[in-house]
Amino acid sequence: MQKTTVLIVDDHTLIRDGIRALLESVADIKVVGEAVNGKEALDKVKELIPQVVLMDLAMPIMGGLEATRRIRREFPETKILALTQYDDREYIIPIIEAGARGFISKMAAFSELASAIQAVSQGDSFLSPSAAAALVEECQQKSTVEGERDSYQQLTNREREVLKLVTEGYTAKEIASMLVISLRTAEAYKTSLMRKLNIRNKADLIRFAIRKGVITL
Repeated sequence: MQKTTVLIVDDHTLIRDGIRALLESVADIKVVGEAVNGKEALDKVKELIPQVVLMDLAMPIMGGLEATRRIRREFPETKILALTQYDDREYIIPIIEAGARGFISKMAAFSELASAIQAVSQGDSFLSPSAAAALVEECQQKSTVEGERDSYQQLTNREREVLKLVTEGYTAKEIASMLVISLRTAEAYKTSLMRKLNIRNKADLIRFAIRKGVITL
């Protein structure tokens, strides 16, 4: 029997150990490795080529959102299943837009987790009730967004460059270096573009950039 290979990504040792112990009791699932942050996850995916990555969101060095984007870009055959304690729309929409095939809460029953892993490994999607509700709300709001004034046209060319880099996951310091400008100037561009777009957080900025085709999944 061919087993579904899984990489567990979480910065808490107890959680990783607990998930591994539970998954090892499932006959058709095999845990092939663990990672403590998104950067290590990228290295482990390259080395182990797992079918499914259980991805936490809030981690040091590189979070789950950026790791998901990079894994989907570099290893498109590997499926991402977001497994997190956060089930707010602010977290659900960006990780799905970044390429995750599913979203499940750490409060879910173990049987639900096993089902989610099998579903995404076969190319299907798996959404917890809160994630499904968030996606419905997002779709309903898109029709309103299309009728709004195109605020993207207000941005200068430099602000558009900064928008792209910010939503690709680069820090203000990295952006300053890439564009050969000061850190203060880079931060000023970011503040200015968010003000013009009337956006207050990075999650909404990422959604805006995806809708406008500034970044792609």
